[in-house]
Amino acid sequence: MNVKLSNISLPLKLTFLIFSMVLNCMGLIILQLSEAKITYSELGLLESFKDLPIAFISLFAVSFINKTGTKKALILALSIVGVCSCLLPFIEVFWFYKLWFAIIGACFAIGKICVFGIIRNNISDEKSLAKTMNNVEASFMIGIFVVNTGFGWLISSSYSQYWKFGFLLIALACIITIILFAKADISEAKQLENKSIVSELSGLATPQVLLFLGVVFFIVFVEQGFNSWLPSFYKNHLKVNSFFALQATSFLALFSYAGRTVTANIIRRFSLPGYYISCIFLILAILIAIVAIQYFDAENSKVLLFLFPVIGLFLSPLYPVINSKMIAQTDKEKVNLFTSLIVIFSSLGSSVSSIIMAVLFGKQLLSFYPLYILCSVIVLFTISLFYFKVSKKKI
Repeated sequence: MNVKLSNISLPLKLTFLIFSMVLNCMGLIILQLSEAKITYSELGLLESFKDLPIAFISLFAVSFINKTGTKKALILALSIVGVCSCLLPFIEVFWFYKLWFAIIGACFAIGKICVFGIIRNNISDEKSLAKTMNNVEASFMIGIFVVNTGFGWLISSSYSQYWKFGFLLIALACIITIILFAKADISEAKQLENKSIVSELSGLATPQVLLFLGVVFFIVFVEQGFNSWLPSFYKNHLKVNSFFALQATSFLALFSYAGRTVTANIIRRFSLPGYYISCIFLILAILIAIVAIQYFDAENSKVLLFLFPVIGLFLSPLYPVINSKMIAQTDKEKVNLFTSLIVIFSSLGSSVSSIIMAVLFGKQLLSFYPLYILCSVIVLFTISLFYFKVSKKKI
């Protein structure tokens, strides 16, 4: 079964790369539209147009995927993303960005459930699953790097007015990935008799699952504070230009990629809870150093430009490690439904975080940005400790 997975690893990685680029172009769009005098309140709500459809469609996507199969569902989602990426450069009105992100969010919900389902149906061992998920999700961080570096170069060049045409390259990546999936031999999971979503969800309403979903919520809550809003923090608070703001954020993505790649290669040597908690301790240490520099040295010290990206090295493994631990304990017939819950709480964490960030930026409270992140990580750490105490049962 692992041989089959190795044959489809490239299209799985490309799928996450594509969705990473279209989802994480939010930081770029916030940066560009804020210069077009769109308010931060409006831009903060723009995130919700991406995240809420992800949450809303996830449960319905499970039934759709079960009927069509993961391969056809993935190809459909990628096709829609490709068409949307072709349309974006030619439409100027702000409402289209809302519609665009809503469609992208819905496609991502389908894509993520399919990818997680394929991985779970091929791997049962907890640590092997963690290794695979870190490798696939590492490509998500490369997408952040590519979109920030590529578009950063474009908006700083003499062709800056054509920055939206960069999305045509994303459409090309969609075509390549669709071709790879069309040629791939993907075995579909056996479907059991249909049950109502309500009855299936009621069986998942355990303290273990609820604490896990709380952990997922706060991991994405913290990640969102970096991925979408760090460029604006660099530009507005640390007073760097748009190009450098995006490039500095690209280093966050590189460190995040390194974190997931290293984790994939060494995770077999450690217990998953021990590795996870160690990463959180290191994140807290860096954030405490950042807050100390900001409040006791210089509020807008340029040292912060280099400290923030390092956090990605330890923050990025948390999501795939915690997911792999829980998914490995989930029965295969429940994995699509369970993944939909992961997608829902991830999107809610992203949306809530962005709304709070919009308030901080709108009220010019940028000096509290590192403290806000620190408090969020402390909450995450607390919930994680409770989760690991009750996470030994199979669901």
